[in-house]
Amino acid sequence: MAPTRPSKKAKAKARAQAKKHSSAGGPSKPPKQLLAEATAHLEQGDALAAVALARQALDTALESDDARACAAYNLLGEIHVELGEIDTARALFLQAATLDAEGALAEDLGGGPEKFNWLAQLSEDGGADSVQWFDRAAVCLRTQIQTLTEAVAEAKRKGSAHGSLEAELTAKSDEKKAKLAETLCAVVEVYMTDLSWEEDAEARCEALITEAMMLAPELPDSWQTVANVRVSQDRREDAVAALQRSLALWEDLDPMDPKVPPFPSRVALTRLLMECELENKAVEICERLVLDDDTSVEAWYLGGLAQFTLGEKIKNPTEKEQQVTDAWKKHWIRAKQWLSQCQLLFEAQEYEDDRLGEHAKELLATIATEAADLPEEEEEDGEGWEDLDEGDQEMDES
Repeated sequence: MAPTRPSKKAKAKARAQAKKHSSAGGPSKPPKQLLAEATAHLEQGDALAAVALARQALDTALESDDARACAAYNLLGEIHVELGEIDTARALFLQAATLDAEGALAEDLGGGPEKFNWLAQLSEDGGADSVQWFDRAAVCLRTQIQTLTEAVAEAKRKGSAHGSLEAELTAKSDEKKAKLAETLCAVVEVYMTDLSWEEDAEARCEALITEAMMLAPELPDSWQTVANVRVSQDRREDAVAALQRSLALWEDLDPMDPKVPPFPSRVALTRLLMECELENKAVEICERLVLDDDTSVEAWYLGGLAQFTLGEKIKNPTEKEQQVTDAWKKHWIRAKQWLSQCQLLFEAQEYEDDRLGEHAKELLATIATEAADLPEEEEEDGEGWEDLDEGDQEMDES
């Protein structure tokens, strides 16, 4: 879920808190403790308290020449992203990158690839600039993986007495490989959008997804990226197969399982499913999305679009399908519910994607014109949206 931009009054309060903390008398807490407290506040959703503590940690670290200044810059960058202050966040991550140009510092001191990944995502220019930041993150991760691989080999050489250490190091190595695969997939996305005009764009994408699959074959995002590339190549069957592989890795897991992809990845997955005409499966994913975050305008829009498309296919069958039934009405009733909720949230949040808002209006207008007799809503059993499309859960085979 995108962070909510705070009001000017809230921002002023945050600055006042930071100033108060930094000017308070008495012995200052060490940067390590201040950063831990700031992180705790951020995780609890209190970005305003977090920014004051993180700023104090940075000031203290700079005054005492503490290496945790890099970690303070990183944390402040993340907090300002949460506050919606992107320019400030970018400047802070740049400061961290200046202090740790290779990402070689210990991660508790602010080392590692995260600042480079943030700079890639927040780049004003995008394209080649984003790729060079992602490349720096990838170099850092490859170095970490090599170090861990050597440590695993050393633990293995020492025998069974170091078995637990070997398992711990292997788990860390696998985690870094998954992060590297995610970084490579992010580069693929840049080559498919901002740099799609490059002569070697397709070849770069193939090389990147191949490496990502070798690094982390159990990562849903890797298969999802493969599907995205195959869609762009008009290789639908291969795209569907990749999407099925991606879904099989997590769709039966508990919603709180860490292996379930993050919310934005599942939104992108829904769009891919729609492109491959797998609307039933797209509806299933949207039902899970709105259970996770019922304020997501995009999730409600995509769920409504999927239901509308399912109804449209039945209402206007192809020559292959031929038979027309009234089942389309059920889908359009639900499309009307989803899109109406989308519109309410769109207006309440002053959502910035005008094209999405206009399309939702167009779909609702079509439903109102062509199916004016549809009821406002179906009878609900009080258990929310979990019952939507019950019994219609199979993936399209067309």
